[in-house]
Amino acid sequence: MTSGLIVVFILLVLVVVTIGMGVRLVPQGYKFVVQRLGKYHSTLGPGLNIIIPYMDIVSYKVTTKDIVLDIPSQDVITRDNAVIITNAVAYINIVSPEKAVYGVEDYRIAIQTLVQTSLRSIIGEMDLDDALSSRDMIKSKLKEAISDDISDWGIMLKTVEIQDINPSQTMQRAMEEQAAAERARRATVTRAEGEKAAAILQADGRLEASRRDAEAKVVLAEADQAAIDKVAEASQRGELPLVFLLGQRYVDSLRQMGEAENSKVVVLPADLPAAVRGIMGTLGK
Repeated sequence: MTSGLIVVFILLVLVVVTIGMGVRLVPQGYKFVVQRLGKYHSTLGPGLNIIIPYMDIVSYKVTTKDIVLDIPSQDVITRDNAVIITNAVAYINIVSPEKAVYGVEDYRIAIQTLVQTSLRSIIGEMDLDDALSSRDMIKSKLKEAISDDISDWGIMLKTVEIQDINPSQTMQRAMEEQAAAERARRATVTRAEGEKAAAILQADGRLEASRRDAEAKVVLAEADQAAIDKVAEASQRGELPLVFLLGQRYVDSLRQMGEAENSKVVVLPADLPAAVRGIMGTLGK
């Protein structure tokens, strides 16, 4: 009796284990790859699935959610022999789990290596300035280069982004020195142009001042000539106009000497008309 109960218990346990092995609950966001006797048989979708116990086994559990792959940084040499450091990030989705697990040993490492190789090839055909300023173009070429390759593994490339494109430390120092030299050159050119413009303005100012002085001297000479003509004409009619003119000059001279800080005493004839008559008499002789 006891032996019969043991056998029944063993059979019940075996039935429970068999049912448990034949029933698979696949959570949302995953797919299970099933092998039958060591060979790929089917792919189980989310929900309740029935398989044949002992013959079918779940070999791989693959996520169907988007996967973010971080591409490690690497040194890349541009066409003009400049060294830059770049890295990227790829967003992928597994659409055929059986191809992803049977088509490549490790799809993560394979995609990372493929992105790094393609990135080196693309940037190697560009100059440094173009590589630093053409992220969108690099992204487009990179996506085009790897999409067809990973599609053979049942993987779809959603997008790939270039995270960083930075010159190496040696290149950064060289670029900083070049930028400093360029700024110094521009400052020197600007200063020289300013000095040149200032010198031209000063020369123009001196030229204009000289021209105005010459014109003023001409005007003064013409005025003196006119005054002399007037005096000569007036002297023919008598000495009164001449006396008036000399008296006016006499008063102006006294006023100027009085306003000067270092004025001195000057003796002038008190009888200006008599002096004028004496001068006229002398001229008459």
